[in-house]
Amino acid sequence: MKFIKDLIELLQRIWIHIMRRIGLARSLPENPCTETEITARNEHPVKAFGWAAKDESGVLSPFKFSRRKNTEKDVTFKVLYCGICHTDLHFIKNEWGFSKYPLVPGHEIVGIVTKVGNEVQKFKIGDKVGVGCLVGSCQSCENCTRHLENYCPRMILTYSSTYHDGTTTYGGYSDIMVANEHFVIRWPENLPLDAGAPLLCAGITTYSPLKYFGLNKPGMHVGVVGLGGLGHVAVKFAKAFGVRVTVISTSPSKKKEAIDHLGADLFLVSSDPEQMKAAEGTMDGVIDTVSAVHPLLPLIGLLKSHGKLVLVGAPEKPLELPVFPLLLGRKIVAGTSIGGLKETQEMIDFAAKHKITAEVEVVPMDYVNTAMERLAKGDVRYRFVIDVGNTLKSDECDSCCS
Repeated sequence: MKFIKDLIELLQRIWIHIMRRIGLARSLPENPCTETEITARNEHPVKAFGWAAKDESGVLSPFKFSRRKNTEKDVTFKVLYCGICHTDLHFIKNEWGFSKYPLVPGHEIVGIVTKVGNEVQKFKIGDKVGVGCLVGSCQSCENCTRHLENYCPRMILTYSSTYHDGTTTYGGYSDIMVANEHFVIRWPENLPLDAGAPLLCAGITTYSPLKYFGLNKPGMHVGVVGLGGLGHVAVKFAKAFGVRVTVISTSPSKKKEAIDHLGADLFLVSSDPEQMKAAEGTMDGVIDTVSAVHPLLPLIGLLKSHGKLVLVGAPEKPLELPVFPLLLGRKIVAGTSIGGLKETQEMIDFAAKHKITAEVEVVPMDYVNTAMERLAKGDVRYRFVIDVGNTLKSDECDSCCS
């Protein structure tokens, strides 16, 4: 049956191409809607639009779809800004193997509430709010009852996941969001929406391990590996906790930025054996934000006895883990992923109190494909944020299927 559907779709595309070539179908779209795209537009009553990837090419284009009706416990908000996370790049290209197309990315979403359900208690129309990486969980397992929805076996991602009603979730590269109150973050008045948006992913990803692993005590010495989207925020949070921070990077050119601008205390070039040797056994913990394959042994060597190496990056291939250095110093290698909703709210409030924001480059919606290309090359300081509210126009979707 799937073969027949694919064949029909192919024939449709060939027919339209021929019609265009002979000048008889100038008004026809280049890419007719697939059955999945038509379903996306009609499965819910609230019309929405945004930009979506349609296949593993990862190319994003205008896309009409639908959101569910605002129910008793839901909050609807107009999206104003959405950060571009490296996870978005992985998903639009299906690099992790479980993307669902069409795919509207974005899990660093902020905006203004336009509607609340009758049972909503925390929000009202006009409030500033945010939604991060999760929009659902079972709410009954041990993790959920401990405010660790991010470790729920049935957690629902903000995009490319399946919601409770069986429909696909769509992210923040769009005009509106609808989410259960429990998964909506209250936004402090003094925290900028644009520069604060990346904290909903990069912020909680680095704040959570600093707290959980006890690396937030004044006077401690913590290393941060990688000075990118995650790393630069990790430095800011660690300094706000009163921690002594060393940035560890392969790029000597980042030393001035790390120390003079971000406030790091020291800088290590990880490819310099002498520098790494001199720093051995000096750190209480290391937050490793690198997503590329890299050796762990030199980082383990930086730890004091009982030190902790915490991985928050996600390399595509397995890393080699040497055991003897762990045994000889009772050292720990651990991993962590974002945080629960209670901790995410705590992080946002902490950021507002200490004036912590991400370093961002704000771009229009139609720049998103270029932004993805630059992100893949590491050509951004340090996060892209889409100005959705001012640059996503509904007439961009006029060429979408009707």
